[in-house]
Amino acid sequence: MPKKKSSIEIKNRRASFDYEFLETFTAGICLVGTEIKSIRAGKASLQDSWCYFAGNELYVRGMNIALYSWGSWGQHEPKRDRKLLLNRKELRHLQAADKQKGLTIIAVKLFIAENGYAKLVIALAKGKKAYDKRESIKEKDMRRAMDRGE
Repeated sequence: MPKKKSSIEIKNRRASFDYEFLETFTAGICLVGTEIKSIRAGKASLQDSWCYFAGNELYVRGMNIALYSWGSWGQHEPKRDRKLLLNRKELRHLQAADKQKGLTIIAVKLFIAENGYAKLVIALAKGKKAYDKRESIKEKDMRRAMDRGE
């Protein structure tokens, strides 16, 4: 029997303002103990989270998963680095792109998939300059005005 669609979707809103996304990937996450229960409760934050390579493995740093309120002695470390699960081809592609100047890998969205596993959407991104940010604010304002019918 298929599980019901989860409504848990934690976004990094600041990322789309600070970065221009070139490519996105969906990765699994290695979690321990009470982390998945905290994510299902919506107690996670992607603010200031980014990805790095250690050897040939990709890790996410800065992702905060709050302590589980009903947990006891088996609690997890809230801000620990977590390993991301991607296939070898995607890892090689990201590792080559990460070595280029001006590109970084950031966490965009955390969600619970239909099969019950936590997934993280990561993006290969290029930082925006101040004038690019002003341009995106203008576009957003114009889009809102058009939707209102002004």
